[in-house]
Amino acid sequence: MPSAPRYAESTATPPTPELIGASPAMREVYRLTRQVAASNASVLLLGETGTGKELIANALHRLSPRGSGPFVRVNCGALAENLLESELFGHVRGAFTGAIDNRIGRFEAAHTGTIFLDEVNSTTAKLQVKLLRVLQEHEFERVGDTQTIRVDTRVIAASNRDLHEEVEAGRFREDLYYRLNVVLIVVPPLRERREDVPALVSHFMRLYNDANDRHVPHIAPDAMKALQDYDWPGNVRELQNYIERAIVLAPGDELSRDLLPETVLGRRRQRIGRAVDMDTLTAALVEQGIAAAGPEPDNLHARIVNRVERELIAQVMAQCSAVQVKAAARLGINRNTLHKKLDQYELPDAEKGDKSNY
Repeated sequence: MPSAPRYAESTATPPTPELIGASPAMREVYRLTRQVAASNASVLLLGETGTGKELIANALHRLSPRGSGPFVRVNCGALAENLLESELFGHVRGAFTGAIDNRIGRFEAAHTGTIFLDEVNSTTAKLQVKLLRVLQEHEFERVGDTQTIRVDTRVIAASNRDLHEEVEAGRFREDLYYRLNVVLIVVPPLRERREDVPALVSHFMRLYNDANDRHVPHIAPDAMKALQDYDWPGNVRELQNYIERAIVLAPGDELSRDLLPETVLGRRRQRIGRAVDMDTLTAALVEQGIAAAGPEPDNLHARIVNRVERELIAQVMAQCSAVQVKAAARLGINRNTLHKKLDQYELPDAEKGDKSNY
């Protein structure tokens, strides 16, 4: 009788407790994670926002020989180019305005461990050159310095965009792409692993019952069905936020269907399904005070879209008590994209942090 495959027993079991689900798509992720963890190979994680890429990166680190070393996360989409360069590689005193002391960068901090470059697709061409060098040569210079520093750091990168398409569009270096993409792990969106929803719901119910000192141990069957039928544009992070909301609002010991947001229940259309007549739209926006009346400028369409987007973001932020991670999930966009749009539209930005790594 032939022996079982090496990973047959463990593929259904998550490599770390934080990972939830036993669907076929996640079993393949678990298999690759275990198989690749022991190596020093660079890993590229591809997946939509909120799918749990950081949890996979953390599992790769913890299961590796570097597990006792540092795990350093950098969100490449959250900082401007000059700040990100200093964050990654450090700087010396006087390198730029405000550099009053020498500072080590994240690559140095991750020496003998792992550095996780989240949203690596957000990096500029100049920074991609420096990343390529540190991947190839394991060396770099701090900003404003000439002394070369060598590091022993494993690189795990993540992107919510297809980097091959970014290469073809000229927005990402092909040589850097191949250096990062030694092993590719695709993290599936929640809509492609709906069978994992009950396990995730149970996990988050326990988590937020404990966090909020509540006792809501049950969920109504029609509520669970609604959660499994929803498409989850914000993925696991969106599910987490809705479960937390329901636990906090539940009047009894059951999470009922009426505690779920209207979007989950299908009461609100999320996309415009037909072309909109610009005259009709403009008149409606003028009536609501969103767009100004008068002669139509050349960029009328862009101006109206911006005004509508600004109004929508302001309303969602108010509904979510200015918690960006919740607002981003409800809007179906990346949290860093939301942060940039808050700056663009000069809206209040009161970041309150995120309880999740998803």
